[in-house]
Amino acid sequence: MLYSSTSRQTTHVPLERAVLKGLADDGGLYMPASIPVLPASFFERLPQQSLQEIAYAVASAFLREDVPDQVLKRMVAETLNFEIPLVKVEKDIYSLELFHGPTMAFKDVGARFMSRLMAYFNRDKDKELKVIVATSGDTGSAVAAGFHQVPGIQVFILYPKGKVSPLQQKQLTTWGDNITAIEVEGTFDDCQRLAKQALADQELNRRHLLTSANSINIARLIPQSFYYFYAYGQLQRQGKPLVFSVPSGNFGNLTGGLLAAAMGLPVHRFVAATNANDVVPQYLATGIYAPKPSVQTISNAMDVGSPSNYARMEALFGGELEQFRRRITGYTFTDEETRKIIRQVYQRHGYLLDPHGAVAYSGAGKFLSQTKEPATAVFLETAHPAKFKEVMEDTLGEAIAIPARLQRFAEKQERIVPMQNSFQELKVILSEA
Repeated sequence: MLYSSTSRQTTHVPLERAVLKGLADDGGLYMPASIPVLPASFFERLPQQSLQEIAYAVASAFLREDVPDQVLKRMVAETLNFEIPLVKVEKDIYSLELFHGPTMAFKDVGARFMSRLMAYFNRDKDKELKVIVATSGDTGSAVAAGFHQVPGIQVFILYPKGKVSPLQQKQLTTWGDNITAIEVEGTFDDCQRLAKQALADQELNRRHLLTSANSINIARLIPQSFYYFYAYGQLQRQGKPLVFSVPSGNFGNLTGGLLAAAMGLPVHRFVAATNANDVVPQYLATGIYAPKPSVQTISNAMDVGSPSNYARMEALFGGELEQFRRRITGYTFTDEETRKIIRQVYQRHGYLLDPHGAVAYSGAGKFLSQTKEPATAVFLETAHPAKFKEVMEDTLGEAIAIPARLQRFAEKQERIVPMQNSFQELKVILSEA
């Protein structure tokens, strides 16, 4: 299968180049030149299939021409060696818990799959692969865990100083070996801009083999479609239209759902649930797409003012506003509203939402309250609440338990490379490593 750029200036390239390059030469994001539609028989079998069986079938539709069957099966099995439970919170609202992987965040799925795919494509290369990733919280830790001690690959994680939770920072900065954590004086948008500059820089690319591990890389996006099929399969027999509410920042997770829908998954509606960084809900309301500087919130992984994956959504919808509106409803919620819903759901249902899941739950509830027909809503719970210990305890007024695997990070020594908001400084770090 070939892949093309959202900027439409790059000719079609094979999957290996799309994955190892990350960003197209014209600055666009890679998308499949054509999206495979899965047969009706696949959807009929969904309720009986395991997460791994579903993931293999979906991955095979994209990768079977590029990755041997047994290699792909092993990638899927190693990536998804943990559960993704669907938990009923209340009538017609379910939580898809994506935080049961090694770093307890949804990005474990995409990062683990991507690391194995990159290692496969880089297996015979004589150059070390340098992976650059910008993170607003959970991406960096998932990438670090997925790539730690993978031969032939160095990882550089850019994160904004003082804008990730203390536990998230520990998960970024305590690996060592082939993982370098770079603390940037700036915002996530600055980190993302610097990463894109590095990937597009001709001098760096002549000297090094560079790629990205953000959701701008197609290897992150494809596996993020797996769990939408899995959730649908578990609820298929209810016979109600299915709504997915997705906490959205850089919009990779929601775009993974749109990719699933393009492959034939019968999703009634996607809800783009955002915090104060509401560029896409504003676009849906006004028809004007206006990126702006991000603002800091308690759902920090969603603090993105210029979401990269808007370009992919635009490509999927042909740039037509009405196509966006037919598929996606956008809502935005304040920190105060987020804290209120965390308290309410905990008191009423005994279910603990993290700040990002709380935004998604709010989006699900708001949509169901406004729709005229019965529907079932699934919201994506993307990180374990304990990763935001300070916010959660301040919101609830009581202590929350820290899982042992997170506590182990809290006790480790940090290794941080401080950096100004400077591309030249980043070039030096990348060149000297």
